[in-house]
Amino acid sequence: MPLLPETARQIDNQVAQAQRDGHAPSLVAGVVRDGTLTHLATAGEHPRPNVDLQYRLGSISKTMTATLIMQLRDAGRLTIDDPLEKHLPGTGLGALTLRQLLGHASGLQREPEGDWWERAAGVDLTTLLANVDAHKIAYPPHHTYHYSNLAYGLLGGVLERLTGTPWIDLLGQRILGPLGMGRTTYAATEPYARGYVVHPWHHTLREEPRTDTGAMAPAGQLWSTVEDLGRWAAFLADPDPSVLTAETLTEMCSPVVIGDLDSWTGGHGLGLELYRDGERVYVGHGGSMPGYVATLVVHRPTRTAVIGFANSYGFPITRLGRRLLTSVLDAEPAFPQPWRPATATPDGEVGGLTGRWWWMGTPLDLHWDAGDLVAHVRGERVSRFTREGTDRWRGRSGPESGEILSVLRDDSGRATAVDIATFVFTRSPDEAP
Repeated sequence: MPLLPETARQIDNQVAQAQRDGHAPSLVAGVVRDGTLTHLATAGEHPRPNVDLQYRLGSISKTMTATLIMQLRDAGRLTIDDPLEKHLPGTGLGALTLRQLLGHASGLQREPEGDWWERAAGVDLTTLLANVDAHKIAYPPHHTYHYSNLAYGLLGGVLERLTGTPWIDLLGQRILGPLGMGRTTYAATEPYARGYVVHPWHHTLREEPRTDTGAMAPAGQLWSTVEDLGRWAAFLADPDPSVLTAETLTEMCSPVVIGDLDSWTGGHGLGLELYRDGERVYVGHGGSMPGYVATLVVHRPTRTAVIGFANSYGFPITRLGRRLLTSVLDAEPAFPQPWRPATATPDGEVGGLTGRWWWMGTPLDLHWDAGDLVAHVRGERVSRFTREGTDRWRGRSGPESGEILSVLRDDSGRATAVDIATFVFTRSPDEAP
């Protein structure tokens, strides 16, 4: 469903103003809703943007590297609490875990040894590892958020060593191919935008090199298009279970570490950045490489995202992407899902459980919905329970996720109370539990 004309004009105006103020040779932003690219805003003519023009993703590549790690975790090939030493022995990094590397909570320094990796010819994995030792740990693990490109070079090494497959081939087999992202590539593939640095005083353009980053590729090598990155944004909003389960993606969106302890506006999950904007939380990632910046920001509850590229190093595209997403959500809130009547009545066991229960004067309402029990406490805290056996239900979402709901019955078999994690609710507020 396309944006309303007034919303589209607002987005177009913000993109045009940002391109003018930020001196971007070429700027493009796309709005994705419900899995579809619904609006494209472009500005600049060097070159003129379109949905199939490649730009460099930079660190958005990390979100795909993290997804590969989680795929292997779900397949039982590793755990994210494995020490790095288990998969890459001899680094001297001791007990740093894959979880800490994924969430930038390992304390590793930001860059590998040698020349600035984004501008230098990349080295192979063996050479990268030979220059890693305990001196690369700058902070105590898990105590401090510290962004580390090196961490993702090492995670790419874990993937290669564990599967025997180069990172880019694994990416093509497990993510790019299944999601139809045929224009997301390791190296620039025509048509692509050349990347520049804009001179601060006379506004001329200096073209930047397009390096092969070698073993550091999992941290920022990829090239993509608005159309392809829109597919990835749609996946992060609502994953294809053949690629990654919804439960695992939600786990990736849970904070490993908060980046700003004073305001709690940003943090990092398992490969995904987290941003708080008022009452909303966005997930995604920014990216930069010499001559290029990119943004990916997703509001999962409404399946809405903004993606964008510019071919000018230093252009503040991440801030723009978040502002555009907020503008769309403020102007066009997602429609509530329609209520639909049930197609079947609950069995006798379940029917005796629905209705109101009480604990210490607190009401609990149990509803039956599509085979589950849904609990509302004071109409605010909502938990869903799935049947595990006779009179035993397991919480699978909400505050009681993972907890057990047990049904207590009298000698006649009548349900007299429900026990949720030792909190016993009875039918009357006057009854003692």
